[in-house]
Amino acid sequence: MDIETLKRTARWVRHEVFEMIISAGKGHMGGSFSCVEILLALYHGGILRVDPRNLRLEERDRFILSKGHSAEALYAVLADFGFFPISELATYGKGGSRLGGHVDNKIPGIEVSTGSLGHGLGLGVGLALSAKMDRRDYMTVVLLGDGECYEGSVWEAALFAAHQELSNLVAIIDRNQQITLNYTEECIRLDPLDEKWRAFGWDVAVVNGHAFEELFRALENIRSRRSPRPLVIIASTVKGKGVSFMEGQLQWHHNIPKGKKLEIARKELLVGE
Repeated sequence: MDIETLKRTARWVRHEVFEMIISAGKGHMGGSFSCVEILLALYHGGILRVDPRNLRLEERDRFILSKGHSAEALYAVLADFGFFPISELATYGKGGSRLGGHVDNKIPGIEVSTGSLGHGLGLGVGLALSAKMDRRDYMTVVLLGDGECYEGSVWEAALFAAHQELSNLVAIIDRNQQITLNYTEECIRLDPLDEKWRAFGWDVAVVNGHAFEELFRALENIRSRRSPRPLVIIASTVKGKGVSFMEGQLQWHHNIPKGKKLEIARKELLVGE
């Protein structure tokens, strides 16, 4: 897809996420909105080598949504990519649906079940080490939330990955600077986050996580890097991106708009408007 098409698709994804959560009466809207461009760059931007017609392709890239509570955004992207029918999105959160509030590896296109924060990078490190040991040609990409970086298991995995020189591993941090009830820099400071990762032995890129051009510059050469280090991309984002009254506001981690706010959000997210 070209950049303009990707931008239109991002708006469609946010609209689908919004309607899924409104219909189900539950979900994580703010964090799903913040990672839309990242997911689209990976899948629709041709970065990940995956094929919905061949789910067990041995050389497929492995993607892990470590911030598994942002499942709704990944569901919409996977459905649009062809892993399952778009019509299935309407079943989200309903009885009997396989689309729940956290991603499950029973769903086509999802490698591992996640949602308990702090585990995704360790799983990704294991996959990347396995590929290196077996001389397999696939990348492992892990998307983490920035609040997730409070977990000690993240840094343990980061140390191990650098020690093993896992250049086939990419971590992306959705740096929206918010956790459930507070801002990261008011709770426990993460900055300077880039320097922390460099000190742990990683190559680091800092980008605007809503700008496809910057995401592609950071991602397009991940298979041909000469550095032996794993790569982390710190993507600066806005929680609640796409709905004016949600952007950067704490209450929209998992709250759902009602009344007038519902009407405003729906209007702002109309595809093609």
